[in-house]
Amino acid sequence: MSREFSVEIIRPDKSIMSKKVDEAILPCFEGEVTILKDHIPLITFLRPGILEVGKNEKYYVEEGTVEFFENKLLILSSTAINLMDFKSGKIKEMIKDAEEKFEKKETTDKQKYILSHKISTLKKINW
Repeated sequence: MSREFSVEIIRPDKSIMSKKVDEAILPCFEGEVTILKDHIPLITFLRPGILEVGKNEKYYVEEGTVEFFENKLLILSSTAINLMDFKSGKIKEMIKDAEEKFEKKETTDKQKYILSHKISTLKKINW
C-alpha cells in the first residue's frame, strides 16, 4: 500500500510544484507540523521557515495558508522559493532588511515574532 499523498505549492504567479510525496514538514505558527498520508484534515497558516516536501525539496516561505484534506496538501504562498534558487547576496540583504525592521520602535510584538523567525531561518540557509 502506498504511503504517498499529493502536494501542490502555488504562488499567485505560478504553480511551483505538484507531485506525490510520503512526507511534508510545514513551518506553522503552532510549530513544525509533519504531514503523512491519512493525516487528519487541517487548515493552518505558515510562518517564516523552511517547508520540506519529500526527501529532497526545501522551500523558504514567509507566509501562506495550508489545507490538507483527503490526502491532498495544498500550500498557497506568495513567497515560496526553492532553496536551490537562493543567492547568498540576496539572503544577506533580506537578513539586513529584517533586522532593521525588527529594531524599529513602531514594530509590534507580533511583527517582531514573525521577523525573528524570518531572521533565524535566513541565517540557517545562508551558506
